[in-house]
Amino acid sequence: MPQGTQDLMYTPAHFAETRIEVMQQLMQSHRLATIVHHGDGGRLDANHIPLLIDPSRGRFGTLVGHVARANPLWREDTSEVLVIFQGPQAYITPSWYVGKPIHGKVVPTWNYAVVHAHGRLHAVDDPDWLRDHVTTMTAANEAARLAPWQVSDAPADYIATMLQAIVGIEIEITALTGKWKVSQNRSAEDRAAVAAGLAADGETAMAAAVQSKQ
Repeated sequence: MPQGTQDLMYTPAHFAETRIEVMQQLMQSHRLATIVHHGDGGRLDANHIPLLIDPSRGRFGTLVGHVARANPLWREDTSEVLVIFQGPQAYITPSWYVGKPIHGKVVPTWNYAVVHAHGRLHAVDDPDWLRDHVTTMTAANEAARLAPWQVSDAPADYIATMLQAIVGIEIEITALTGKWKVSQNRSAEDRAAVAAGLAADGETAMAAAVQSKQ
């Protein structure tokens, strides 16, 4: 069941992930999110925005990001939004299942891990907040590089101009739903074979996810 309020994503019980820290970890490691909301005339709109999660703010954490000032999303202040994070995913060939050469009654599927976060969007149009935010986001995304780029590497007047072109957004998460479809419905022998096949194909993240559920 979702953490918080109802989520309409189809999630059989054996695929449900309810641990908040596990869902937050996926959001931290896969930062490009899809924000879905009702736009003009009630139509559904979607934006793809990199977000950071601050797990210390709120029961489920708070998502923080920014959009171009020209993007009307920030004007949806106080609107309810659905934020989707897509983790590792991979095609699963039936050739890996142990029953394939015995009876052939196997079909392909797709494994994936996703998190749905619900909350209200709040716009933040403040230069100091934005400078702190882009500094934090840059540090997080550059951390693994040998020579990390820093905001201070660019001329101050240039950064000031760039900050005028964006608006911050915050979404305090009110509900979380996690779905880890990682072969839990298969036998132990099949799961081991799937993990080995994925690893051989270079799908190491999904292989690890399958192994974690064994």
